[in-house]
Amino acid sequence: MRKPPRITVITPSFNQGRFIEETIKSVLDQDYPDLEYIVMDGGSKDNTVEILRKYEPRLKWVSERDRGQSDAINKGIGKATGDIIAYLNSDDHYEPGALEKVARFFVKNPEKVWVTGRCRIIDTDGKEVRRFITEYKNFLLGRYSYNILLVTNFISQPATFLRKEAFDSFGLFDETQHRVMDYDFWLRMGANHAPGILADYLASFRVHPASKTSSSFHSTFKEELEVARKYSGSAFLNAIHYLSYLGIRAAYTALDSAARRKRA
Repeated sequence: MRKPPRITVITPSFNQGRFIEETIKSVLDQDYPDLEYIVMDGGSKDNTVEILRKYEPRLKWVSERDRGQSDAINKGIGKATGDIIAYLNSDDHYEPGALEKVARFFVKNPEKVWVTGRCRIIDTDGKEVRRFITEYKNFLLGRYSYNILLVTNFISQPATFLRKEAFDSFGLFDETQHRVMDYDFWLRMGANHAPGILADYLASFRVHPASKTSSSFHSTFKEELEVARKYSGSAFLNAIHYLSYLGIRAAYTALDSAARRKRA
């Protein structure tokens, strides 16, 4: 691994002109010395391409039709030359200093294949929301085990980074998955390698009416349950995951109802 290691960040995008510039700035403003930034846009019809042109040549970008988010990320991985690879959606952002912390971790821990950290949840205006969900995830993160991961997905995708060798060993993201391809990959990889855990906030995840998590959370949690069953041979863990699924679905239903009342 180079020192400092090269970090490739991939941003899949489609019609996110409202948020993508903030995402881009959060990556480029890291001022990391060996950064490769690739935006894989799915042929946006809004002002996304105009924004991407604005940041040439500090990033590489492609705007063409794809087969969905997983396909876009996989294409980006195919272009990546970094020692460390991550993807950051076009409505999320990194916290200052995140890349430096990740690089330092991998240099000090050459045996680790992946690392994850804490992640805030923010709304359309960038205000932190759903803090109890964040605290719940932080609690589980500090007590990581593969069995707990089989019961509930507490790994925050925007705050997760992988060595390039992870994709050589475990393949790419499952392109048949459009909501939980990250969870599928964590379970595939986690069966062999526990992640490094950073107690730092590395990223912020945005929820808004158009986001997949907000608009189809029932389907997302159901698909997580189905993916977990694929990797678990334990009827007990599957039952616990089902109970967890019911509880999380109820919590998000209440949050969604409250948000709808607030917007009304």
